[in-house]
Amino acid sequence: MEKLFHLKQNGTTVRTEVIAGLTTFMTMAYIIALNPNLLTNFGANGQDLWNGVFLATCIASAIGTLCMAFLANKPFVMAPGMGLNSFFALVAANIAMMTGMTYLESFRSALVIIFIEGIIFILLSLFNVREKIVQAIPLGVRLGIGPAIGLMLMNIGFGSNAGVFVFNDDGSSSQFFAMRDFFGALTANSARDTMTTGYGMMVLTVVTMFIGLFAIVAMSHKKIKGSVLYGMLIASVVYWAGEAIFFKTNPFASLATASFVPPFADMAKTTLFKLNFKGFAEIGWFTIITLVITFCIIDMFDTIGTLVGTASRANMLDKDGNMPKMKEALLSDAIGTVTGSLTGTSTVTTFVESASGVEAGGRTGLTALVTAALFLLCMFIAPIAAIIPAAATSAALIYVGILMLANLKDIDFTDISQLLPVGIMLLAMPISGSIGHGIGLALISYTLIKVLTGKFKEVSVLTYILSLIFLVKFFLAF
Repeated sequence: MEKLFHLKQNGTTVRTEVIAGLTTFMTMAYIIALNPNLLTNFGANGQDLWNGVFLATCIASAIGTLCMAFLANKPFVMAPGMGLNSFFALVAANIAMMTGMTYLESFRSALVIIFIEGIIFILLSLFNVREKIVQAIPLGVRLGIGPAIGLMLMNIGFGSNAGVFVFNDDGSSSQFFAMRDFFGALTANSARDTMTTGYGMMVLTVVTMFIGLFAIVAMSHKKIKGSVLYGMLIASVVYWAGEAIFFKTNPFASLATASFVPPFADMAKTTLFKLNFKGFAEIGWFTIITLVITFCIIDMFDTIGTLVGTASRANMLDKDGNMPKMKEALLSDAIGTVTGSLTGTSTVTTFVESASGVEAGGRTGLTALVTAALFLLCMFIAPIAAIIPAAATSAALIYVGILMLANLKDIDFTDISQLLPVGIMLLAMPISGSIGHGIGLALISYTLIKVLTGKFKEVSVLTYILSLIFLVKFFLAF
């Protein structure tokens, strides 16, 4: 392990790295079920396709993460990107509508777009183009990426990750969220009336979330290693006990009928090496080029933002704000995307939840290796991963997000060319849900400020180009 990952040089141990890998996995285990749900409309397009995407999610995440472990020796983890998977599903549905294909055929056609994106990224990474793009991001903006991601993690923890489903009498369902519907309610009575039967479960979710959060804070204060992981375990036990005591339900009931045999036959039939080049050609070249560029821009800046933001939290950046082995990290991301297209899932990218493992002490590729092994193991034990309550992972996300705000101290708030772009990015990332879009708005703001204050010579040519690309993306409707 020492020879492979240089643990002493990075000030870490095998135990710390293993705990960090477990922590990262627990905060992002939701993607294993959520990704196939989003890409197949919760199984509406066939259980065999759902099974294929499920295995593709595990395999592509593991392979991309293994590349990160051994090529870059960094504690960052790969998985199909949130937002990008929803966009992919929309593209697949539109292709089916435009061409008359079945959803499965259009799904396979859309995978060709992801394959092309991955090949482009491999070439750009090998020729250092992506690394030069990272360096073109102004230092002030780069320093603000970490705190902006922190706010995004807190928004996920308090918002989309902490919610309850309520099944209505007419057969429909409603979803309520902790921040919007519980804390956002005028009174407790109005919250109860709005959520009806889901109110009790929401109370349990909120209580669990805060118990987990303050358990992590208390253990971190006492310098207990693995406090984030232990806090999630404590929160999980609280949630399971609450289900059993107050709602008379067995939190482990799903394990009784769960299948632990990976559905490899379904994957081979639906997604594995099933790129539909013939259907891809029917989309139209203008649409193809537009889609490839869109996927590339979003993925590139999501990945760059996550790497830079998380690395800054782990003190992995040099004095110029650059991360050593950035080329290898970006290449790992590209390999993960190609693997995802060949196995059957949308763009694989560096996951922002990697920050939880970094906060748990992860500093090398051993953290990534542990998480990759758990992804592969999940092909056999997915039902166990599925019983981790979302409220427990929310506690970890909120805690890590708060800590990432500390990097705001490195920004010169007396300089408007740093203050305004970073301020916009802090707001844009959590609201838009896109790291890439937040960086894009910051770049545009930075460039405009420099031009309007007569300091246009301080802006690099590549920064001008990147700002123009984002302006086209945001405002040019095809």
